[in-house]
Order: sequence, then C-alpha cells, then structure tokens
Amino acid sequence: MAFFRRGRNQEAAVAADELGAPEVQEEQPVIPEVGPFDSTQVSERGDRLDLGAIWLPGKQGAELRMEVDNNTQRVTGVAIALNGSILQLQAFAAPKTTGIWDEIRAEIAESIKSQGGAADDVPGTMGRELLVKLPVKLKDGTPAVQPARFVGFDGPRWFLRGVFSGRAAFDKEAAKDLEDLYRNVVVIRGTEARPPRDLLALTLPGQVPSLPNPVAPTQPDLNPLQRGPEITQIG
Repeated sequence: MAFFRRGRNQEAAVAADELGAPEVQEEQPVIPEVGPFDSTQVSERGDRLDLGAIWLPGKQGAELRMEVDNNTQRVTGVAIALNGSILQLQAFAAPKTTGIWDEIRAEIAESIKSQGGAADDVPGTMGRELLVKLPVKLKDGTPAVQPARFVGFDGPRWFLRGVFSGRAAFDKEAAKDLEDLYRNVVVIRGTEARPPRDLLALTLPGQVPSLPNPVAPTQPDLNPLQRGPEITQIG
C-alpha cells in the first residue's frame, strides 16, 4: 500500500525514466539581461563599488560624490558626475506585491509644479519618466530654469530612483553612459522588515554599514534637488 502520493513532477520523471526519455527539469528563474538588478540575480559583485545598499559599476573618468545629511551624518545619496552630466541615485524599501514608481512620479510632478516649475510624464528609454523644469536663482540672483530627468525602477521589495541633470537631462547622446551605469546597478535590499519608502542605508566606500533602526525609520524627502554636503572621490 502506498502512503505517499506522487506529485506531477515525480510522475513525469518516472514516466520519462521508464520510456528512456530525459527527465523533466524544473524551471530556473529568469535573470534579466539588463538591470537594475537585485543582489539575488548576480553571482558576484565584480568590479562594482560597494556602497552598502548599492553596488555601483565603475565608469572611466567618472567622479563619485557621496551626499551626507548635515544633522545625522547619514549618507543619503550617491551622485556620479561624467562629461558635464550628473546621475543621482537613491534606493528605498518597497512593498512586496506592488511597485511605488507610479505614485512617487505623481508626487514629484505635483511638488515641482507647486514651486512654479513644469513636469511632463513621458515614455522614455527606461519606462515612464519625468522631464522637469524647476525655476532657480543663480549665484548673482538671476532667475533661471534647471532641467532634470527622473527615472525609477521597481525591484523586488525595493525601488531605485535616478535623477539626471546637466546635459543628460535633455540630450539623449549625453545620457547614454549614465543610463548604462544605471542599468548595471545592483541593489542589496536585506531581509529585515522596513516600511515602504524607507531609505536603504548607503555607506562610504570601505565603510561597514550600520544596523537599521526599525523603531524610528527615516522618511526622506523625495525632492533630490536639495542636497547635503558632498564627499567627493575621483574614480
């Protein structure tokens, strides 16, 4: 008498063996050709720079700037300057089942417009993105317009936001190298529970990441056009 029922995969394997046919193989997870990637989708860090929640690909001639909050001394973002353009990166926790880029995009657009700027939600090379123009004042007080381009990627329980400024905000050719860098970023989410939009901890190169604080998580400002002090490293 049989006490255990065979599952479908077991039955298929037995039948294949009896017929002399190859066994049925279980499906392997599909790893995308381009990212951003989750840490479970890559076998090793390679030549990427370890910045805590982000593994950043190297790029010849790029300048790395770590953005630090004045009050907490917490690293809040990383910016890469290359050939007159800048890409700013931040990684956030996200829900298990739904992405947050759609709602964040709408909130950023509303914030930009409330400041007297313009924001267009358009299809781009990496999905939906925002092209914005924000009124600013130059050092001499002259009014000007600052263009920027917001992109986002919903990963498994994380969200990666990128902001292009300088030439890459409006020049497709100028943006290609930084776009390639964005697509090759790896995000390390961790297994701890985090509320959606909690900023994933970044560290200076070579620094050991601190443990997260689940009691009082930081809810970062979604407008990256205001920066903290920067620590610059030449790559």
